[in-house]
Parts: sequence; C-alpha cells; structure tokens
Amino acid sequence: MSKTISSDARKKDTRDKIELGGLIVKAGLRFEKRALLLGALIDLRNRLKSNDSERSRLTAIGAEAFGNEGE
Repeated sequence: MSKTISSDARKKDTRDKIELGGLIVKAGLRFEKRALLLGALIDLRNRLKSNDSERSRLTAIGAEAFGNEGE
C-alpha cells in the first residue's frame, strides 16, 4: 500500500513540475539561464511576503495571460 502512495506522490510531483515548466515557457522565458530564473523567483518570493498589492497586481497579469490562451 505504501508503495502505491509513494508512486502516486511521485506522479503528482512530476506533473506539478511539468506544469511549472510550462509556465516558464508561457512567460517567454524558455531560453533564459536557470540561475537567472531561480534568482528572479527567489526575489519574487521575498517581495510577495511583504507586499499584498504586488501579489494582486501579478495575479491580475497572470489571469489575463491565461484568459488569452485561445488567441
């Protein structure tokens, strides 16, 4: 039973990582260096900790980008 749970957890983890990679591609950052992407994400995490308005602003931008998927 624990082997099944472990397998299911690994599959979910893999799916999550693939989806996150897709976000990098969708944002047009596919060819940026990994160090740059990680640095940007760490900086973003730190900014979001103390700035709810920045979180709202970026959420709106992302929601608009998802809304334009069919175009």
